[in-house]
Amino acid sequence: MFRSRAKDEKVPADKAVLTDSNQPRDPQAKKGRPTPKRSEAQAQRRSFASTPTNRKDAAKRQREERRAQLERQRQALASGDERYLPARDKGPVRRFARDWVDSRFNMAEFFLPLAVVILVLSVVRVPALQSIALLLWLVVIVLIVLDSALSGFRLRGRLAERFPDQNRKGAVAYALMRSLQMRRLRLPKPQVKRGERP
Repeated sequence: MFRSRAKDEKVPADKAVLTDSNQPRDPQAKKGRPTPKRSEAQAQRRSFASTPTNRKDAAKRQREERRAQLERQRQALASGDERYLPARDKGPVRRFARDWVDSRFNMAEFFLPLAVVILVLSVVRVPALQSIALLLWLVVIVLIVLDSALSGFRLRGRLAERFPDQNRKGAVAYALMRSLQMRRLRLPKPQVKRGERP
């Protein structure tokens, strides 16, 4: 009366239907699925073998993939390979903006060397030199602002003419930021010579 139903309902082991997938089957019977190609089977084995089993292995693998991706990006920045460039540098519009800046002299790229010279002049304890340094600061800043405004205006026109149906948003600001860097320090590396039309 108070016996467990589970014991009564259990099927004896000898009467149980075998459902094990490893059981022997008739050699002429179909297996119910197509035989995978060798390349597919090898790829599947490799993916099972290389799948991380715990969080530590997964984190380590993720770090290695990230390091490899950064290395590809670094090489792409040096060589100009479009496939692995960061998102901000990709596309024909950004490439044209880079080439347009690299093909000309920009006043802004001489800002750092001039700033060092002006700072040295302002540190010297000669009032005449300090006055010249102050005047030079003013002249350099005005020239950079004028050159950048003119460059931005001209580049915007060239981009509208060359890429009328593509997204040009941010390309002028991208080019002006590039023009602030000295040519040899620019990344991606310049792909055109000065005076060469992009």
